[in-house]
Amino acid sequence: MSPESQILVDLYNAIKEGLTSRPDVSLGEQRAVLERLHEVAAEPTDVTYEETRCPGTVRPAIWCKPLLAHSSRVILYMHGGAGYAGSPSSHRKLAGHLAKAAGSTALVLDYRLAPEHPFPAALEDVVSAYKWLMDQGYKPRNIVFAGDSAGGNFATASALKVKELQLPLPAAVVAFSPWIDMEVTGESQKFNADKDALSPPGVGHVISQLYLGSESPKNPLANVLYADFSGMPPINISAGGWEVLLSDATRLAERAKAAGVETELEVSPEMQHVYHFMAGNAPEADKTIREVGSWLKTKFGK
Repeated sequence: MSPESQILVDLYNAIKEGLTSRPDVSLGEQRAVLERLHEVAAEPTDVTYEETRCPGTVRPAIWCKPLLAHSSRVILYMHGGAGYAGSPSSHRKLAGHLAKAAGSTALVLDYRLAPEHPFPAALEDVVSAYKWLMDQGYKPRNIVFAGDSAGGNFATASALKVKELQLPLPAAVVAFSPWIDMEVTGESQKFNADKDALSPPGVGHVISQLYLGSESPKNPLANVLYADFSGMPPINISAGGWEVLLSDATRLAERAKAAGVETELEVSPEMQHVYHFMAGNAPEADKTIREVGSWLKTKFGK
């Protein structure tokens, strides 16, 4: 692990301490703490931002517009935060770095959060934003779904929902450290328990229930390990070798490959959950984002 990536470990330890030191930490306080995730990323150069309103959302989405981007290409980015936290502001820098690497723009969506709006509210918002982008003239072959953690779930599940609705599919899916398994059965929950700096023991079941509400953890649009991936667009998955969600990423790759989907998987040794947050400040994050960006350039349509 590079010295730069240790900064993310320190931040995660501070966040975990803050969330577990008091049993009465409110949901609002938890959301405020997790909003700090943007602090470790560098501000990408030559990227401008502007707010826009997407249908059905309360807060505005954020456009990330690299100066040399192809204006016809867009990454629809879903921020992480376990489905109950995070915002376009907390993830705009990460999305900006990815957009710059891909030579595209990015739209960081403000989807509805659990528990006020449990499954499938977030997916409905992603599909609405996708339709809105197509109404604005963007071609499906030039739209990519991407996200980290819970957003990696939503990017994947929304593509599955688009397929179910028989809408044109996006060009590709990108999932950074995806949170997939609502049953919390992954082996890495055990073998990485003492290495993961962010997730305390038992938290997986709590946040899964928060997101699911009354829905079954086996619903294939909530837990895509149960989904039919046949006919899906190419998917690029990356995860840290020391995160408890590593098995979510590897099993997602296995399911996609078994269905004949073009699949890329990177496991970055010793890295934490969404190590990509260190974009612009750590070599491991920069390597992954650079390679994913190059991959996306081959997936966008002409």
